[in-house]
Amino acid sequence: MELLHHFISIHGNTTSILLLALILAAGFLMTRVTKLVKMPHVTGYLFAGILIGPGLLEWVDPETVQSLDFITDIALAIIAFSVGKYFKLSELKSNGIKAVGLTLFEALGALIAVMFLMRLIFSLSWPFCLLLGVIGSTTSSASTLMTIRQYNAKGPFVDTILQVTALDNAFALIAFNVCAAFLQAIDTGHFSLFLLVLPLVKNFISIALGFATAFILKYLIAKRNSDDHRLVVMMIAIVGIAGACSALSVSPLLACMVLGGTYRNISDDEQLFRLLNFFAPPVLLIFFVVSGMKLDLQMIRVTGIMGVAYFFIRFIGKYVGSFTGAAALKLGTPVRNYLGMALTPQAGVSIGLAALGQRLLPPDSAVLLNTIILSSAVLYEMTGPALAKASLYLSGAVTKEGGLPKPVAVS
Repeated sequence: MELLHHFISIHGNTTSILLLALILAAGFLMTRVTKLVKMPHVTGYLFAGILIGPGLLEWVDPETVQSLDFITDIALAIIAFSVGKYFKLSELKSNGIKAVGLTLFEALGALIAVMFLMRLIFSLSWPFCLLLGVIGSTTSSASTLMTIRQYNAKGPFVDTILQVTALDNAFALIAFNVCAAFLQAIDTGHFSLFLLVLPLVKNFISIALGFATAFILKYLIAKRNSDDHRLVVMMIAIVGIAGACSALSVSPLLACMVLGGTYRNISDDEQLFRLLNFFAPPVLLIFFVVSGMKLDLQMIRVTGIMGVAYFFIRFIGKYVGSFTGAAALKLGTPVRNYLGMALTPQAGVSIGLAALGQRLLPPDSAVLLNTIILSSAVLYEMTGPALAKASLYLSGAVTKEGGLPKPVAVS
């Protein structure tokens, strides 16, 4: 044994490196299992975190999980930057007003349904229900996009899905930041104009920073530069903004979405977003596995019914909101009847907002919020892609033979 110590030295750095290797390996191996039952990779990552985390095998202790919180901000910054890709103004002009109106209907439908019904059924606090409602308004753009690509779906119905999904998450990010500012202002127990305005000013500064950085980014990574150079500079911008937002004590979501959206419009450089796909997967894997580690299995026994209730309430809110919005805006039958099904998936942004929302709530409520969102995320990732697939077929966006989409009237 003494001889072995001459070759092997276990210290802090060794533990950290092996922990990352464990997280990456667990996430990857679990996707091999979930792939057999045709479940999304995100579900596999969550299961991996649950398995190796404090709830089951206890290979990672709660303190270590807490130390990985910085991964959350980086992952959310990457997700938000990617969402900005879909805010190409030229693509939004043709149906932009109707897309915005439709988004308000379906997002508010989910927010209001979740907030009031969870309050009515379970007598939860209003701040908790408000945050839960905001998180419920999000849609997993990754799951929806993967389903669209898998079946090569195209046409007006798919264009509407892409527009509404991007606007949907933008709505959630803005609403979350406003709610966070409000909750931080009343946390002292009394209303103060300064405490209410200060978080909004900080968010405005972060948004301005994202907007300005986009122009600097365009100048620094002209298309003549190598892909390696472009990717490095892009990550400096994304992580730098995430760090600045952390210093301001605000979420990096809105600023990075503005960064991505502004860059997409001033540069018309879609290739940069494709480069991000080569860097992002390991970071997002770590983020989702760490999120799974935070799931309190003991809490599920007590609050499992809340997760199931949230699952159905959000789905009903999304469907009724999109149905009502499409009818009010006189959109076509496919959008009115099937858009709500396509907006069912929920994972990345919702889990990220839950992680940020935990910082705004008392410890017990924070654990409850995380438990509801993570447990329902597993349900959504199991059923969401199937419902999205069904909506594509029923709307005529893709045929059963996988051929060209049928012509459908959206507006």
